[in-house]
Amino acid sequence: MTGETTDSILNGRLRVIQPRRGYRFSVDAILLGRFIRPHPGAHVLELGAGCGVIAIIAAALYAPREVVAIEVQPQMASLVQRNATLNDLPVVRAVAADLRNRAIAGVAPASFDLVIANPPYRAGGSGRRSPIPARELARAESAATLRDFTTAAARYLKHGGKAAFVFAAARAAELISELRAAKLEPKRLRMVHPRLQLPATTILVEARKGGGVELEVEPPLILYAAKGIYSEEAQTLLGGL
Repeated sequence: MTGETTDSILNGRLRVIQPRRGYRFSVDAILLGRFIRPHPGAHVLELGAGCGVIAIIAAALYAPREVVAIEVQPQMASLVQRNATLNDLPVVRAVAADLRNRAIAGVAPASFDLVIANPPYRAGGSGRRSPIPARELARAESAATLRDFTTAAARYLKHGGKAAFVFAAARAAELISELRAAKLEPKRLRMVHPRLQLPATTILVEARKGGGVELEVEPPLILYAAKGIYSEEAQTLLGGL
């Protein structure tokens, strides 16, 4: 038994090293990687990258010029770089830094076309705490808050650039409020439901820095057609192109 696993995603197109214990990426991260629409040659920034799964999806699928992945835990930032090497994606660059810092070496403000983030879903002080620090950091606002993520996204985006977030549907109103407070206007929204008859659990939002007030609400994404069986669309998104 080692402290890591190597898992395949997108029908084996990509491999991801991640901790055996601690925070492991979820389906939501892959859905965000398939939701984004960066143009070829885009400069992309991921905030709170974890092991870098969204960053490597972005690098593999959309031909960006660069993908910079900020991660506060040095050992996880190192894992991002290892995953980039494992998948032969030299455009990915990991930066070990706290996204709350106003200045981060090698990450210039107002220089990115797209910022992507999968912030902790639980508000600070709510829910059961994980005894594993890395998992607690990723799942709950024990350090960076939702506002820290939206503020950082606004700081690093070019005017007209896009921010894409995946978040808990129960906190959708809070996410939209924080995006707008940071002058990031929601432009595209999609709700993710575990089953057709069940409420949404996840929200995907794309916002534009300095954008006008006009929102496209996309059809809902239904993850499961039946218990344990992904819907046809979910199979396509999670399985590859």
